[in-house]
Parts: sequence; C-alpha cells; structure tokens
Amino acid sequence: MRHTISVLVENKFGVLARIAGLFSARGYNIASLAVSETMDPTISYMTMVVEAEDEKILEQIKKQLNKLIDIINVTDFTKKGHVDRELILAKIGYSSKDKARLDSVLNKICAKAVQRGSDTAIIEMIGDQDEIKTFLEGLKQFGIKELIRSGRIAIAK
Repeated sequence: MRHTISVLVENKFGVLARIAGLFSARGYNIASLAVSETMDPTISYMTMVVEAEDEKILEQIKKQLNKLIDIINVTDFTKKGHVDRELILAKIGYSSKDKARLDSVLNKICAKAVQRGSDTAIIEMIGDQDEIKTFLEGLKQFGIKELIRSGRIAIAK
C-alpha cells in the first residue's frame, strides 16, 4: 500500500542523500518525492510516497526518519485529512483537425494546452490520483508521446 509522508528538514546539503540512503539500506522504495524550500529558506518540505505493506513497516520508516539529526518533523497523511496534488506534462500527437476533440477532453478534466505545434501539443494538468488517471485515459486517443510527472505534494486540511 502507498503512504504519503511529509518531512520538514533542515535545508542543508546531504540531507536528501541521507534520507535516500536510509530507504535504500532497508530496502524501502520511494515511489514519489517532491522537495522545496518553505517560507523559511533554512527549512525544506519533503513529500514522499512510500510503499509499505503493513503498519509495522510504516512505523519503522517513520522511526528511522525521526532518528536523523536534520529531521524537524515527520507527518503521515495516510489516515489524516489532507489534500494532495501532482503535476503532469504530456506531449501528445495532435493536428488542427483534432482541436475540437482535444479541447473537449481538456475542458472535462480541467487541463490546458500550454503549447500547440503543427503535430504535437503539450498538455498540463494538476490533480489528485483519480483525476490524473482520468486525464491519462482521455489523452490515450491522441497518443501520448512523452509523459512527465512531478512528485506528489500534500498538505493537511
């Protein structure tokens, strides 16, 4: 099962490497990772989506994270009210005759074309996991040539 965890860390070099090393050494997989500064430039906010088959593994991950010296706070969003989002950029096959059909798909899923060329369009979409799944299904008819996804970010309600 996938779990969304946020970690406030001191914004110092090597912190990300230590966290990645912790996961690697124990055989845990990070499915998604997003890191950025907070309003305080000395602190960074990391959102990780981790694979943990049971609560025992998840608790072990959180305990190990809390042992690292540069960790300020660890929050598990799995059972808490939260909002999460991910950004998708997709390059699709496109022609002028597809414009109306593409616009219809984009309007249904609150996405937008950020660039349209003669044979491709680059589409941007921000949403949760269900919205992203719907988005990708809608774009399959055009042929997805390239797909880039950001890491998931989350915030407590």
